[in-house]
Amino acid sequence: MPRRFVLSGRIRTLAALVAVLFVTSATAAPGTADRGTPPVPAPVVAGIDLERATIPDLQRAMDTGRLSSVRLTAFYLQRIRVLNPTLHAVIATNPDALRLAAASDARRHRHGPRGQMEGIPVLLKDNIDTADRQQTTAGSFALAGARPARDAHLVHRLRSAGAVILGKANLSEWANFRSSMSTSGWSAVGGQTANPYVLDRNPCGSSSGSAVAVSAHLATVAVGTETDGSIVCPSGATGIVGVKPSIGLVSRAGVVPISAAQDTAGPMARNVTDAAILLAAMNGPDRRDESTVDGGAHALADYTRFLRPHALRGKRIGVWRDAAGGASPAADAALDRAVGQLRGLGASTVDISIPYRDIVNENEFPALLTEFKHDINAYLAATPGEHPRDLAGLIEFNRANAAREMPFFAQEVFEQAQATTGDLSDPEYRRVRAAATGAARRGLDEVLGGYRLDAIVAPTNSPAWNTTLGSGDAFLFGSAGMAAVSGYANLTVPMAYSGALPLGMSIMGGRFSEPTLLAVAYAFEQGTKVRQPPRFLPTVG
Repeated sequence: MPRRFVLSGRIRTLAALVAVLFVTSATAAPGTADRGTPPVPAPVVAGIDLERATIPDLQRAMDTGRLSSVRLTAFYLQRIRVLNPTLHAVIATNPDALRLAAASDARRHRHGPRGQMEGIPVLLKDNIDTADRQQTTAGSFALAGARPARDAHLVHRLRSAGAVILGKANLSEWANFRSSMSTSGWSAVGGQTANPYVLDRNPCGSSSGSAVAVSAHLATVAVGTETDGSIVCPSGATGIVGVKPSIGLVSRAGVVPISAAQDTAGPMARNVTDAAILLAAMNGPDRRDESTVDGGAHALADYTRFLRPHALRGKRIGVWRDAAGGASPAADAALDRAVGQLRGLGASTVDISIPYRDIVNENEFPALLTEFKHDINAYLAATPGEHPRDLAGLIEFNRANAAREMPFFAQEVFEQAQATTGDLSDPEYRRVRAAATGAARRGLDEVLGGYRLDAIVAPTNSPAWNTTLGSGDAFLFGSAGMAAVSGYANLTVPMAYSGALPLGMSIMGGRFSEPTLLAVAYAFEQGTKVRQPPRFLPTVG
């Protein structure tokens, strides 16, 4: 075991802060001061370029004493102080983060690390419960008085793995399920999240802050949540890797819900290696979430063993070219180039189209309305603290606090959900849910099986649109729906750039196909090296 030099807690914290202040005064990375943009600190700590480093690299640095969790955590806290007034990616930092980091360093010194997440700072989307001094608001002042009695299961797992909970990330308020005219990345509590590549462009949502924070180096990794597209779309728009796990792999207990049929949490990272490590720390059975009972058998302690540079050799990949419906020529052109790269890396490809999308589109939203009323009522009733006790109470709170909560858009989705029975035994609800989920599964199963595919690829997103509060999102297309509604696995990896703006490639498969999808994503990532750090441009033409 290598020798480790450990400072006393108070001196170590002071030394880390001094080092961070020195680093953040360094020269900005090339290109980050274009067009009059203020210089952005380079993401370098202890001589380590965080843009290139993976979690295993950070672990080696901490094992040898070159880096400590306190120094890394302090670096991120200082970077948040510098950049968050522009990005609005973080709602709040954890007041105990440095103490947790010091405890991790002490444990490493005495006993060695618990695993790859030891001492790694993680941001949580602010709809994930923590039973500490942080709030969990879902971006709404309605939950400012909520006091969760226990950590979400995934948070418990992260703490047990040695991760440092750095804070809470901004999000589209109520995970974008309040109004059809909402603007992705805006919440009453956190304001409007900006895309770090071009600041007047939208980061997509609803895991907007998680994506932006990872891309801009405000944390090593982050956790997002998705009902339909809310991990993969912001990941694609901000040039990072996002994994939407199969339903049943990661517990939803302690996550502010929309739908138990579709909700999941998942890892968001700058590279596939870190996403695989975070997924392993998060996944596992939980008696509070029945979906993980059978899923627990598929939860793995190590996904990095599937990450091989030549994993695409011999793989058969379906290319879903009409996912964008012709709405984004830039995304279509990028997918064409990516298909050539996949072939160059040893895969064979076949063009496919996924059937039954019309059935899914017709039935998904009515099902979600009923599920949201049922699930949010249960969550609010079970959560201690001073806050509305049900959806009707949330609606009244918003009306009474309209200046803060509804300055840009209303709450017609809340009102539509409230008008449902909220009864999951209602025959009409059961019909639309069965139709949506059944069609999504049939569509993917028929294509994956019929063409003998290892995975399906599609563009994740169009180039990010201009943020226009009060006018909704200029959203062109989404390829996430079939995987989201079926409960199957989906992830995105950087595919290309349209000018300054990132485009992601979605890679989807069957339920619990995460090992294969991560392998494909890693081989593509290593073979193409697409990701570039954000430039924080104020605007582009």
